[in-house]
Amino acid sequence: SSRTARSEEDRGSLWDAWGSWSECSRTCGGGASYSLRRCLSSKTCEGRNIRYRTCSNVDCPPEAGDFRAQQCSAHNDVKYQGQFYEWLPVSNDPDNPCSLKCQARGMALVVELAPKVLDGTRCYTESLDMCISGVCQIVGCDRQLGSTVKEDNCGVCNGDGSTCRLVRGQYKSQLSANKLDDTVVAIPYGSRQVRLVLKGPDHLYLETKTLQGLKSENSLSTTGSFLVENSSIDFQKFPDKEILRISGPLTTDFTIKIRYAGAADSSVQFIFYQPIIHRWRETDFFPCSASCGGGYQLTSAECFDLRSSRVVADQYCHYFPENIKPKPKLQECNLDPCPASDGYKQIMPYDLYHPLPRWESTPWTACSSSCGGGIQSRTISCVEEDIQGHISPVEEWKCMYTPKMPVVQPCNIFDCPKWLAQEWSPCTVTCGQGLRYRVVLCLDHRGMHTGGCSPKTKPHIKEECIVSTPCYKPREKLPVEAKLPWYKQAQELEEGTAVSEEPSFIPEAWSTCSVTCGVGSQVRLVKCQVLLSFSQSVADLPIDECEGPKPVSQRACYSGPCSGEATEYTSEETEFLYGSLQEFDELYDWEYEGFTECSESCGGGVQEAVVTCLNKQTRETADETLCVTSRRPPQLLKACSVDPCPPR
Repeated sequence: SSRTARSEEDRGSLWDAWGSWSECSRTCGGGASYSLRRCLSSKTCEGRNIRYRTCSNVDCPPEAGDFRAQQCSAHNDVKYQGQFYEWLPVSNDPDNPCSLKCQARGMALVVELAPKVLDGTRCYTESLDMCISGVCQIVGCDRQLGSTVKEDNCGVCNGDGSTCRLVRGQYKSQLSANKLDDTVVAIPYGSRQVRLVLKGPDHLYLETKTLQGLKSENSLSTTGSFLVENSSIDFQKFPDKEILRISGPLTTDFTIKIRYAGAADSSVQFIFYQPIIHRWRETDFFPCSASCGGGYQLTSAECFDLRSSRVVADQYCHYFPENIKPKPKLQECNLDPCPASDGYKQIMPYDLYHPLPRWESTPWTACSSSCGGGIQSRTISCVEEDIQGHISPVEEWKCMYTPKMPVVQPCNIFDCPKWLAQEWSPCTVTCGQGLRYRVVLCLDHRGMHTGGCSPKTKPHIKEECIVSTPCYKPREKLPVEAKLPWYKQAQELEEGTAVSEEPSFIPEAWSTCSVTCGVGSQVRLVKCQVLLSFSQSVADLPIDECEGPKPVSQRACYSGPCSGEATEYTSEETEFLYGSLQEFDELYDWEYEGFTECSESCGGGVQEAVVTCLNKQTRETADETLCVTSRRPPQLLKACSVDPCPPR
């Protein structure tokens, strides 16, 4: 009697009509219901005699607890091997997710208490897929069996991702003597898929603030999963890093902070999806412009805060470029003729060729501050346009069918750019005094490289450094591979080219010298690269895309005299060496040191200028082989003893 009428497709088969649906296996949280049919033939019918559908797809109250946990706890009053246990659920079994496996509290004992969980039990904790008759069935976000529809990153079923935005960035700690902690990032209510990774000795901790203004703090001291303001937190703590995950959506505002714990710097990378909580909402039609005789009425759009469920200033919706303000709708109203002695005539005529009076504004003034919050203003007036297109001011009441636009608004409410100093480079020398460098970036409130930071507060990018290894050893103990003087390396670092948004030649570091003594060569790669501003990544371009002279890709290098060998060079080696290094100010150079004695004591002789190799820092005489990279000055002669010799 419960059979329904056979459908058209069933009439041509051997099946009876489907029976009515059974009661739902659950009252909330998503359950399953089934329907049966009977084979009318003595032969085997093709197809299944049972079908399922989801039901009770409403969230359970928080006090209801986990459905799998309820099934485990139902065995607490049943002895297992002669003993009572308190059973806890074992979830996410990869081999058989639809069996009821439970673990005794405080013990390693895990037992399969039933081969099948009840219909409607989730296969996995982070999935909508459900167990039906012991088999895991796919369930889409639309709560339909067999559906493959998924939520987008914003948590909208079958959405297009337009209701949220991806936020990603990096924080780098800057130690200060009077600062014990700092804010990494503020993550607003409703955000999803939050992930932070800290690398370094410092520690993460949380601050939360509810819509009612209640604040709390969580120290994140141990690894584990726990609830903070009804948001599930997964935290992992390692010796050299910490990982924080929150699937969301967040039920309150979270502020991630860092507590300094060591002298070394730490870095934090973060990524999450932030909801667009301010949306345009179309209003109802405003009152009719006339009580009789034909009038008009319009709709408008207001900015609505989804979190507080209240209307806010339009500027909040303008902040999100994804928001498009809907155009007002217009309709005629009160078309009945006016009685002779009652009612008011339409305030103004309307037809397709006579536009409505409207609010008109002057441009916003410049913001009073470029960042950190300022104010800008404008003037608003009600104007009317006639059929010829002439615009003239009219009384404000004629525009009152739509709200008057604000005359003052906050602007540039984002934080001002701040300097961020990176780690120091190694010292530019292997002995003595040298330089070390670091990159100092001006970052805006989005973590993007920008300008606008005060030059007065910029951290220094270069400082002296001292390597404890002495530079001047006995000659026989000179290092096999001598290095360029520290100030030459500093000059090369100063002249280093940074990747910009214009195609430019970017040279890589020089290779080591091709020989360990004497004259060799160094090579380097020179690429044409450009910085892609929207993704902050570097792209390689063909060489002909870069303008200007291309930096050299090969140069000579001198690694000191070879032990026990006289230093002799071919004309090609000498020319290559001089041509490559003549632009540098050498540490060793030739200088004139007086003249030799006169070749004759009278009657006219000559003196030859003495040329020596000098260390330009210490002014000490050096081995002539150390001046091989400087061109020897020309020979100078001068006359001497020009007095005639006395007769013999």
